[in-house]
Amino acid sequence: MKYRLTGQAGGEVVVLSAGLGGAAAFWAPQVPALEQCYRVLHYDHRGTGANREALPESYSIAHMARDVAEIMDEAGIARAHILGHALGGLVGLEMARCVPERVGKLVLVNAWAKADRHTARCFDVRLGILAAQGPAAYVAAQPLFLHSAAYASAHHEKILAEIAHGTESFQGEDTLKKRIAALRAFDATADLPRITAPTLVAAAKDDLLVPWTASEALAAGLPNATLWLTDHGAHACTVEDPDAFNPVMMEFLAG
Repeated sequence: MKYRLTGQAGGEVVVLSAGLGGAAAFWAPQVPALEQCYRVLHYDHRGTGANREALPESYSIAHMARDVAEIMDEAGIARAHILGHALGGLVGLEMARCVPERVGKLVLVNAWAKADRHTARCFDVRLGILAAQGPAAYVAAQPLFLHSAAYASAHHEKILAEIAHGTESFQGEDTLKKRIAALRAFDATADLPRITAPTLVAAAKDDLLVPWTASEALAAGLPNATLWLTDHGAHACTVEDPDAFNPVMMEFLAG
C-alpha cells in the first residue's frame, strides 16, 4: 500500500486513519500542528484514493488494522500513536486490542465500540440513496451527515468543491458497501476493559451521524480514557473547528 511520511524525522509517529471516505487528506487541518513535533504517517485506506483496488469478500475492520500494521512494517515503525476518525477510530481500537505493542496512544474522534442503532439507520438511508439514485446523489447527500448546517451554509463553495471531488474520486459501490458492512459488524464492547492504551475520546454533541453518547459509552468502557466533548462541529468537528480540537489533541499526545 502507498503511504508517505512527513514531519520530524526521528520523532514519535502518528498514524492518520480517516473515516468511511478513507482519504488521509481528511486530516489536513491537523497536519501542520502534528508535523511540528511528530513524524506523521499518511495513508488512504485500501480500496480508496491512492490505494484503490477491489476488496476481498467479508472485508473487516481486522483487515484494515492489518493494513496499518503492514504499512508500519514497511516503514520500519515498531510503535505509533493512532489518530482515527469514526471508522478510522475502529481501526485504532482493533489494533489496540489485537497488537497492543504496536500502539502508543489513541485519539478517537466520533467513534464507537459498537454502531448505534441511529448510526445504522443513517447508513440505511445513505445506502438507499446510493441504490435508488447512484453515486452522484450519495456524494451530494454526504455533507448533510458530515457537517453542521451553519458550517455548510457559510462554506457553500467549499462544500460544492468537496462534492465534485468526492464524485470524481468515488471509491466504487462494491468497496463502499463492504466498508460499511465492516463498520456495522464491528463490536469491541466486551474487549474494552483490556484496551489499556491511553485514549482521548473526542466527540461533537451536534453530530448527526454518530450520537455523542456513543463516545461517552466508549470512554466509560476504556480503563485509561479521557472524554472531550464540544458543542459544535458535527461529524467533521476536526475540520469545522480545528482551533478547538488541535490544542486538546496536542496536549494529550505530549502529556
